[in-house]
Amino acid sequence: MRRARGGWELPIGENELSGLTRDMEEAHRETLPAMRTSAADLGERIRELGQAGPPGNPGGPARIGPVDAGRRRFLLNAGGLGAAFLLTACSSTGTDEKGVSPQDGPSEALPPRAAVDTVMYTAELRFVALSAALENQAVGAYGSILAAAGAEKFGAVPPAVSTFVTMAMAHHIDHAKAWNEALTAAGKPVVTDVPLSNQRAVTTALDRAASVDDAAKLALQLEEQAAQTYLSAVYHGKSRGGIETAATIAPVEAMHASILRFVLGQYPVPDAFLPEDLAATPGLLTV
Repeated sequence: MRRARGGWELPIGENELSGLTRDMEEAHRETLPAMRTSAADLGERIRELGQAGPPGNPGGPARIGPVDAGRRRFLLNAGGLGAAFLLTACSSTGTDEKGVSPQDGPSEALPPRAAVDTVMYTAELRFVALSAALENQAVGAYGSILAAAGAEKFGAVPPAVSTFVTMAMAHHIDHAKAWNEALTAAGKPVVTDVPLSNQRAVTTALDRAASVDDAAKLALQLEEQAAQTYLSAVYHGKSRGGIETAATIAPVEAMHASILRFVLGQYPVPDAFLPEDLAATPGLLTV
């Protein structure tokens, strides 16, 4: 059922959106213990082994633990949440949405970009720092969307939409905390800002958003980027702890994306596996 709200229509019923949000929250809560354990293990093992890498690969990422076993455990025996992720993840293929690039919009009035120290974050730790930055970026974006909605910039926003945004933001806060706990365990500084080269473009897009649709499209881009980044880590990661941490977070990010597609009136397209074309790499970090 469509419900008109100040000129904008929610393509699904508010009760349906509320139910999806409850399912999303339940899935997130189920992942928290495993996520925190694997993140702590990742940091401790990195600290123990250092970042020099295995013999014959100086400067390369250290292989920490039985990688293939961890990857197979996720891909072949992930349980209900993992299976749901693989079967219901939304593919961006076929959409005409333009990704946010660092060149979008003016940057003169924006503050200097945050940066990370490559001496501090090398090898595997650069992916951990990237992940924390992506989560911080999503937290900031959802916070800006809530502030704009509170100021009635988007007109009347259905309460179910605001509830979804609030919960999704809380999930990203938890995810950022997990990645930062790994950095702390490894003896490195936490990442509390957004040292990403596309942050200015994201900020500009948020400022220009004039409707719930505009805000949801931007949030969808960030969610798909995060989900694909973590799935890429599951496919190609070098350590068990990193793979398992990414594997517990990726399904929740994919659920965020799926719900945003319902909000936008786009029925999620089932895909056996998410693509990796939107996955971020450590090169996105500003250094």
